[in-house]
Amino acid sequence: MTFGRVNPKFRLEDQGIGELGNVYYNLIEPALIEAALKNGEGSLGRGGAFLVSTGKFTGRSPKDKHVVNTPGVAGDIWWDNNAEMSPEGFDALYADMLEHMKGGDYYVQDLVGGADPKHAINVRMVTELAWHGLFIRHMLRRPERAELDGFIADFTVINCPSFQADPQKHGCRSETVIALNFEKRMILIGGTEYAGENKKSVFTLLNYLLPEKGIMPMHCSANHAEGNPVDTAIFFGLSGTGKTTLSADPARVLIGDDEHGWSERGTFNFEGGCYAKTINLDPEAEPEIYATTEKFGTVIENMVYDRDTLELDFDDDSLTANMRCAYPLHYISNASETALGGHPKNVIMLTCDAFGVLPPIARLTPAQAMYHFLSGFTSKVAGTERGVTEPEPTFSTCFGAPFMPRRPEVYGNLLREKIAKHGATCWLVNTGWTGGAYGTGSRMPIKATRALLSAALDGSLNDVEFRKDPNFGFDVPVEAPGVAEVLLDPRRTWEDPEAYDAQAAKLVQMFADNFEQYVPYIDEDVKAAAIG
Repeated sequence: MTFGRVNPKFRLEDQGIGELGNVYYNLIEPALIEAALKNGEGSLGRGGAFLVSTGKFTGRSPKDKHVVNTPGVAGDIWWDNNAEMSPEGFDALYADMLEHMKGGDYYVQDLVGGADPKHAINVRMVTELAWHGLFIRHMLRRPERAELDGFIADFTVINCPSFQADPQKHGCRSETVIALNFEKRMILIGGTEYAGENKKSVFTLLNYLLPEKGIMPMHCSANHAEGNPVDTAIFFGLSGTGKTTLSADPARVLIGDDEHGWSERGTFNFEGGCYAKTINLDPEAEPEIYATTEKFGTVIENMVYDRDTLELDFDDDSLTANMRCAYPLHYISNASETALGGHPKNVIMLTCDAFGVLPPIARLTPAQAMYHFLSGFTSKVAGTERGVTEPEPTFSTCFGAPFMPRRPEVYGNLLREKIAKHGATCWLVNTGWTGGAYGTGSRMPIKATRALLSAALDGSLNDVEFRKDPNFGFDVPVEAPGVAEVLLDPRRTWEDPEAYDAQAAKLVQMFADNFEQYVPYIDEDVKAAAIG
């Protein structure tokens, strides 16, 4: 049986997906929560939040993501970064998944990826779990109810966690699979309950489609000045660098916290919600995000909570350090109603340097911006694991390698061209360590980072004196309002300057070794940007 609102000419059976049990189309939040509770998928939390555990998988499975090698995409895919699946393997996977789905109940959400209607795509999400429908209803953009009457999907995503792939038959790595078929306009997900696969599959899709239109897809947050969308800033950064925290400035309007496009008309959010980490979430430092954890419909993923009081434990990472909450963007009071901004006036690249080498802020040329964008550097800190005694560098190209179907220089060149065309100022901001490496130095003061960012965004930082960094060649301010001068010169913060020099030389070599893979594909000025 069919329930809910749907285009009568575009049901699942019209797509060749038939013989299912009950199919629920475009249920709104209360109905999805009711269904999820009835199915025993999770529990109701404080304020009507939905509490769920994703079982074995508490994060993405990037090694299980495959792109189907069809003639139309074969020459465009970065195969070193994307596992291949044959068309025959995909066809077998699709047939077996549909056979597995027969007689089962499924939840369909017809949604949109992209706030700019000129560049948006319609996405049909078919989920086995009702709470996955709730999650993706938050994360993508919701059409008006009347628009559903004529909705036709550009791509369809089927997510069936109870289905397990056969590596030998389907040509995948394990029983868990994420398979993207651009020719058939379909994505299949099986063997994992982790909801993040839903949103990142659509992000990967947009990362393939948009560059052909000259649009830069970006793994970044974005905001703009109050009452002035022209004054837009974007914040690239890997996990733990402060991307969500620093873009959530109450004095500015939040465009979005994770995925955006940069088109000929400006910046636009891909999504309609936020997917925030909740580990050690501080109600004083991030009060609005904290408040969402007790709002109706927020999905609370993999958090420990008191079974009697339903109180969440933000410090207990026994299930995973990757515990999260997903909520619609309008739950944040200063969120943009349109999710649109102008051409970025400032481009911020965030890094957490646990080596204690990088300054708290540096100004980049377009070539240097491309170099650091392709490098995508941050670092994992040494922990309690035996044998790990120093920071471990992490280089994730374009600040999001797992979601990049095309070669990195495609995105790097797009970013560089747009920076040059629109006159954006680029900054590298280190939210990591100062006065020594992790274990010796201290974390960069958040007040100093905020002061430097404020000066960068209001333009006053461009008026101060700069020096050239001897290691990376970028410009570093000698002074800045509200920031101690010594903090701006990391070498001076170390007790032993020679130890700093040795650490800096080590980090520069790490950058150089990582960047060798891009040298055959880039211009000479970008190569020169690597030399201090």
